[in-house]
Parts: sequence; C-alpha cells; structure tokens
Amino acid sequence: MSNVKFNHLLGIKGLSESHIQTIFETADTFKGLLNSPVKKTPALRDITIANLFFENSTRTRVSFELAEKRLGADIVNFSSSSSSVKKGETLIDTVNNILSMKVDMIVMRHPAPGACKFLAKHVDAQIVNAGDGTHEHPTQALLDAYSIRERMGDVAGKKVVIVGDILHSRVALSNIYALQLLGAEVMVCGPVTLIPKNIQSLGVKVSNNLMEALNWCDVANMLRIQLERQDQRYFPSLKEYSNLYGLTMDKLNMLNKEICIMHPGPINRGVEISSDIADSSHSIILQQVENGVAVRMAVLFLLAQGNKIN
Repeated sequence: MSNVKFNHLLGIKGLSESHIQTIFETADTFKGLLNSPVKKTPALRDITIANLFFENSTRTRVSFELAEKRLGADIVNFSSSSSSVKKGETLIDTVNNILSMKVDMIVMRHPAPGACKFLAKHVDAQIVNAGDGTHEHPTQALLDAYSIRERMGDVAGKKVVIVGDILHSRVALSNIYALQLLGAEVMVCGPVTLIPKNIQSLGVKVSNNLMEALNWCDVANMLRIQLERQDQRYFPSLKEYSNLYGLTMDKLNMLNKEICIMHPGPINRGVEISSDIADSSHSIILQQVENGVAVRMAVLFLLAQGNKIN
C-alpha cells in the first residue's frame, strides 16, 4: 500500500480507501489491546488533546476521552456552556487561547457545518471532527463500517440501507461516503420530507417504503429523528412515523432472510426501533460502541505519528 498522508480528520470526503483500510488495521491492533488485561499504551504520552464540545454529547465525548486515556495522552476538556464563548469570544480566539497552553490536537463538535474545516485553516493544531452540524461525523462512519466488516467479513459488495432522518443527519452523509469508498451499495429510506433533494447524485438508491428497503439490504442502520435540528414539522406525529418507519420484530420476521441491525445512538426505543430488536442477536449496537473506542484510538494514533498512514 502506498504512503498516504492527512493532517486532520475533517470528514470522510477527504479520505481514500487506503486511509480507511489503514485505520481499520490499526484499530484491529487496539481492539486486541482493549480486550487484554492491560488496556493502556503510552503511545501518546507526550501529546495533549483538547476536547472542545460546543454541542451536548455523551457517547462520542466519552468514547474519545476513553480512547485518549487508553493511549496515555494528557486531556483538556472544554464545554462552551461554562466558557468565554458565552461572553462573545470568537471560536478562533477560544481555540488559540487553549493552544497557547501547548495543546497538540483538538477534537471538536460544533453546531455549524464546516466549523472544523474553518478552524483547521486558522490554527496550528491537528483537528478531529467529532460532528459539525448536519455536515459530517467521520469517526461514527468509520466505526459503523468497521463494525460491518467485523460482523460480515467485508464491507465490499454489501447492501446497506440508512433509515430515518437523512435530511438532518451528519451520520448519514459520512456513512454514504465511507461505505461507497469500501465498495458497498447504499440506499436511504424515509419519508419524502426527510430525504434531501438530489441525494441520488451521491450514487445512492432512494426508497420511501421500509419493507422494500429491508428486503433489499444486508444491513439496516436505523437513525433517530433529530427533533433538535428541525425547525418545522416534517411528518404528522412520531406515532405515524414509527408505524411506517419504525423497525419491529414483526416486520423483521416478514423477511425471508436475516439482516444486521445498527444504530448510532442515542436510541429512541419504540420510535425508530423496538427494544426487542435493539437487544436481540440481530443487533450490533453495543459492538458499535465498543468498536468506537478502538477506531478513535487508531485515528488519534495515526494523526500523531507524523501525519503518515502506510
């Protein structure tokens, strides 16, 4: 595999298949470490990482923090709710003040699409995008694809449907890019009002019928309805949405095959997915959470190693 480099992880769109395969191979090593009696390595003991979260987060923030601690990095946690941002300080000033304390890397979640790319042009640090508005969430897509690879042997040739609020989902866009780079076919499914116009230009199939999508796919990635990003009603009620697009065991039993069920979390049980499916052998939701730490360890480690992925 030829040498390839990247200075930041701003989105999947900036990566190649070679990047992703190297991240996966590195994550394999770290997953072995996480399942061993000694779960830590001093690989990043001279690196200081600032976690800047301008939006609420539980799973992603904890996953990154755990990945950083497992690698031996020093960590600075930043919350906008208790910072000078509330006093009118700009993003660049906030970050530069943090960098003046000799921080090497920034993991940032921000509500504005493109915020991480903007920051990368103005500060002297490596940036990892932990989710920027409705744009991208690259590490979620990487851990999702890694989990498919683990469960099904390979991503190439698999048919993956992403179901739900595609319009407001950064997870959906990053997943589309990652899955296609790795050779999967992708379909999106949901109400017409929650499917972006011209999404077919990305090379994906579109369906507004859940059973049609489930009969087509090998893997179903169920997304939650992102009410916090919706400024108007896109469907009459959550009950109606759940009846049409919620995944239940009755619907799953109507298929003449077994499919793999995923969810990036947080789960709205009884809306997009029923509890009996979320907790069943069809589901790899908890494996996604576990794999998230290994994949994020791989990303941070590779960025810190002279920006080179071999």
